[in-house]
Amino acid sequence: MPDDFGFAVQFGVDKKNEINTFEETVRKDLIQNGTITTSITLTEKEMQQIYEKMKDVHIVEEKKLIPEPIDGEICYQQPHEEDEWKIRINGETIHHSVSGAYCDSTADASELFELRNYIFDIVKRKDTYKDLPEAVGGYD
Repeated sequence: MPDDFGFAVQFGVDKKNEINTFEETVRKDLIQNGTITTSITLTEKEMQQIYEKMKDVHIVEEKKLIPEPIDGEICYQQPHEEDEWKIRINGETIHHSVSGAYCDSTADASELFELRNYIFDIVKRKDTYKDLPEAVGGYD
């Protein structure tokens, strides 16, 4: 894992959630009650595991994130989540924007959503995240 490895991912409806290792923060969407941000630190071991997962999905490569039309049309759904990635590896910054608006995700989009969920599962186990208030309401 390079010394400068870090990432930020904004995700969810309107990208209101965020995990940011550059600022060592996590932001949680409380839906009707806005958002809340707190400090969070991932361990060296957790960062190494995340780095390995990113290598597995070839994070530095260009991704196919928009599905091919079926019968000339692309199916859309609402509400949907969006992921905005910023990853720094060896002095290079990689950006990926993934939309959950499509009814059928590409393989690359699915991999990035799974990567985000893997990281989010690590964060959700942290006491600082568990101490945050529960979200109120939902998205239609």
